[in-house]
Amino acid sequence: MAGAEGDDSLYPIAVLIDELRNEDVQLRLNSIKKLSTIALALGVERTRTELLPFLTDTIYDEDEVLLALAEQLGSFTVLVGGPEFVNCLLPPLESLATVEETVVRDKAVESLRKISQEHSPVDLEVHFVPLVKRLASGDWFTSRTSACGLFSVCYPRVSSTVKAEIRHSFRNNDFTPSLQRNIKLRFPCCISFSLQDSVRLLAVEAGVSIATLLPQEDLEALVMPTLLQAADDKSWRVRYMVADKFSELQKAVGPEITKTDLVPAFQNLLKDCEAEVRTAAANKVKVFCENLLEDSRETIIMTHILPCVKELVSDTNQHVKSALASVIMGLSTILGKDNTVKHLLPLFLVQLKDECPEVRLNIISNLDCVNEVIGIRQLSQSLLPAIVELAEDAKWRVRLAIIEYMPLLAGQLGVEFFDEKLNSLCMAWLIDHVFAIREAATCNLMKLVEKFGAEWAQNTIVPKVLGMANDSNYLHRMTTLFCINALSEICGQEITTKHMLPVVLKMSTDQVANVRFNVARCLQKIGPDLDSSALQAEVKPVLEKLATDQDMDVKYFALEAISVHSTLFTCVPSLERKKKSHVLSRFNRRVLRVHRADCVLSTWLDCGLSRNLLYAMKSHLYHELFPSRDHIIESVVLQHRMHV
Repeated sequence: MAGAEGDDSLYPIAVLIDELRNEDVQLRLNSIKKLSTIALALGVERTRTELLPFLTDTIYDEDEVLLALAEQLGSFTVLVGGPEFVNCLLPPLESLATVEETVVRDKAVESLRKISQEHSPVDLEVHFVPLVKRLASGDWFTSRTSACGLFSVCYPRVSSTVKAEIRHSFRNNDFTPSLQRNIKLRFPCCISFSLQDSVRLLAVEAGVSIATLLPQEDLEALVMPTLLQAADDKSWRVRYMVADKFSELQKAVGPEITKTDLVPAFQNLLKDCEAEVRTAAANKVKVFCENLLEDSRETIIMTHILPCVKELVSDTNQHVKSALASVIMGLSTILGKDNTVKHLLPLFLVQLKDECPEVRLNIISNLDCVNEVIGIRQLSQSLLPAIVELAEDAKWRVRLAIIEYMPLLAGQLGVEFFDEKLNSLCMAWLIDHVFAIREAATCNLMKLVEKFGAEWAQNTIVPKVLGMANDSNYLHRMTTLFCINALSEICGQEITTKHMLPVVLKMSTDQVANVRFNVARCLQKIGPDLDSSALQAEVKPVLEKLATDQDMDVKYFALEAISVHSTLFTCVPSLERKKKSHVLSRFNRRVLRVHRADCVLSTWLDCGLSRNLLYAMKSHLYHELFPSRDHIIESVVLQHRMHV
């Protein structure tokens, strides 16, 4: 009976052996997935003495089987008798950590890292560290790659002597580039031994992370020499990574090391020959200066950092200047009023006049930092004259750029200062001889009203805009209508009906047809902002009158406005008939299109396009729109009447 019981107890391992030797991969895979069940049946002692040695000797199989085995062994601690006997799992996992397939090695390393936490410090030095050393000194890169993943779990828990041995073993091995990349993620002190810049690149980030964990003496001895060497690396990518991580490195090493070691390194990065490195370093100027020791901060900035900043202000690369402009204003709060006025304001003026729009925008966006330090009066005496000078520049694109920044600048300076210094400038843009400037100025007014409110607009902006309706230049009168279009919705119904509408209605009798048809368009735009009584009593009669105007464009836009507001008031039947039968007939729509196209072609002629080519284009357009000869003659006659 005892023999039968003994035979029965051997049955599970016999099944395992048979299935592991089966030619069917799926059967072998299923047997591996049942290892925990088989181990429970065998018991902890037979699992240690029979099952694990068998698995260690048969580590040659398909990758799927080995992957499942590596995963199973990671949870075998209880099945072998607990943490006291967990070292029994190391031999099969060590073999799995040397196979060629990457996913199997990674899973074996993952299981080894998991069971390493079950080792006591003594067992870790006796059993686990020798395993890491064997893997690190293996002939094939596969084992050495696996060793990289095990270093971080054993290194913090071993004695100083063993730590030194591990570091020595790593320094005295010839690692391939792919292996070095794994090492650098966990062992940054090896940076100086790598010839691959991609490896040194990874080491910088890892070194910064580990610097936060090491005591001061180890930091100075192990990490700082290699990181400072990286800051002067021959590869610009490595130097760029150092510059990009410089603020994190500064916080990790503390103020004393920053003062002695990092300040010279930061100077070199700001003067680097590569624009990408200078850009990354320029972005860190403000943060670096803020983290300096307070008692020596001003001296370091004025002596070491500011000379480099002055060179970057006139850098040849626009990305460097833009990066610097985004942070340089923040130095004013660090250096104080006197140093800002004496040293920083001249730099701000240079960047404010820079040809790159991003540089100017970054300066204007941060004026509030300077305003807090030197006050609005000093700011108006220094920077604002430069802004006004740019706003009156002979090149219209420069003026356009300043207009785009004006709402932002107004928000920085406040409504009172804006009314005193910049309001007249904004109104002057409305009568600029370039249409793009007048258009941008109109949008600028809308944004200013959104920022300062309708009451401010009623008292400050609206009277000046409406006063332009009496200007002798019809372009300025049209600008009044454009401004009313933009401001009506923001200002609200009361201001629109009481102040703007009477001016628009008065302009409906303007002698210039362009003004009259823009009146029709304006009434169409502001109609929803008016009350129904004003629409019926005032707007409707004016639109009806414009619908009988002699000018084709005026008729078109007047009837279009009537059509849009047809739900708000009843249109005159006779006008509706005219709209359908005459004015907006398909033929006259063609005439209108030719009239507009003729204006475009005339503009092209002014730009220097060949007159013969323009005539050919015009002739082709006429034949496209008017197939019959009579239509062409009538269209030419109508256009002649329009021009007359």
